[in-house]
Amino acid sequence: MVELLAPAGSFAALTAAINAGADSVYLGIGELNMRSASAINFTPENLLKAVKQAHVANVKVYVTVNTLIYDAEMPELKKILKAVKKSGADAIIASDQAVIMQARDLNIPIHISTQLSVSNYQTVKFYAQFAERIVLARELSLEQIKEICQQIKKEKLQGATGRLMEIEVFAHGALCVAVSGRCAMSLYFYNKSANRGKCSQICRRQFKVTDLSTNKELVLDNNFLMSSADLSTIGFLPQLLATGIKVLKIEGRGRPPEYIDTVIRTYQEAISSINEDTYSEAKVKIWQKKLETVFNRGFTSNFYQGKEIAEWSGIHGSKATEIKVFLGNVEKYYPKSAVIHAKIKAKEIIKSGDKVMILGPKTGVLKFLLPEMLVNDVQSDSAKQGDDITFKFAKTVKAKDELYKIVKNNSTVSKGKEFFISKEK
Repeated sequence: MVELLAPAGSFAALTAAINAGADSVYLGIGELNMRSASAINFTPENLLKAVKQAHVANVKVYVTVNTLIYDAEMPELKKILKAVKKSGADAIIASDQAVIMQARDLNIPIHISTQLSVSNYQTVKFYAQFAERIVLARELSLEQIKEICQQIKKEKLQGATGRLMEIEVFAHGALCVAVSGRCAMSLYFYNKSANRGKCSQICRRQFKVTDLSTNKELVLDNNFLMSSADLSTIGFLPQLLATGIKVLKIEGRGRPPEYIDTVIRTYQEAISSINEDTYSEAKVKIWQKKLETVFNRGFTSNFYQGKEIAEWSGIHGSKATEIKVFLGNVEKYYPKSAVIHAKIKAKEIIKSGDKVMILGPKTGVLKFLLPEMLVNDVQSDSAKQGDDITFKFAKTVKAKDELYKIVKNNSTVSKGKEFFISKEK
């Protein structure tokens, strides 16, 4: 069975991942991780709470400590690794040898980050003395991944914990124009290093070329020539699993909880379909539509199946077909009568039958059609800013949870390619 690994950039995202059926989650604490500037990172103090929540649901937790480390940060590194050890987290994800050696001294299981661009079996064999899992470079084809997995099996290569070495690959999410994410553009432009978790996403912008001898300017035909489309493997998932990989990793610690919910549910459904031998082109089209509803820059298969032409986003920001509009907060939930009381704070009008969503750190993500409701204690089909609404809802929510209306995103200009099942040649 393949392990589905979800990103968790906050407690709400953690809850969403668990509820959606993730087998494991990865999260960062403090500043020494690759999403230190784009996620609501956990702290050494609340890591224990996060691990406990996941373990109760039989979900594993991996902590990212995958940035470059400077000498002045060694005390902070020790503090983080001690917190990881105390929390009972299942492993760390690392790339700096200082992190790897200190984690080994503490008997913390280690996963080698994609930041090290492991691209061949000999390198896997080298890191097996330190780690139990390798996250391969993102630039490999299915055939190259398969060759590495076959070599592990053939030589019965064991990792540092005595188990057969495991291979993890990215299955869905943002891609970087740099090799396995090791980019220096942000550092050169803003002194904010992507390799230190501070990426400013400068590659996602539009550029023009200037001829310095004539001062003539040319806006490039492809407006976003360094902004890659997002990875999606939903259309060739059987071939990816057939390589022998053990873990499918979803990128997105900077993404909101509803993104995690949709992507994890979709891939979990696809994995089950493969196991049940019901995977089909018709299902792929349905899954693709679901994945298009949340943040995306269009989709690409990246290097997995070869790449005939460059596949760029063609647009700044997201191509999601749906967006959320904030309505207000849950004021109170009455468990005995299963009723939600909420206050509408935004100007958006809400009607019975509208697609809505509730988000919260303990609630996660709940999507549903708004049922009949009382507006200011009177039966009504619609509510506006300032109104109090109450309606029946069977699932428990919490006070201060956020209520959103889900609407079509009319600003999207172009959609990503549809991904159909690829036939092996």
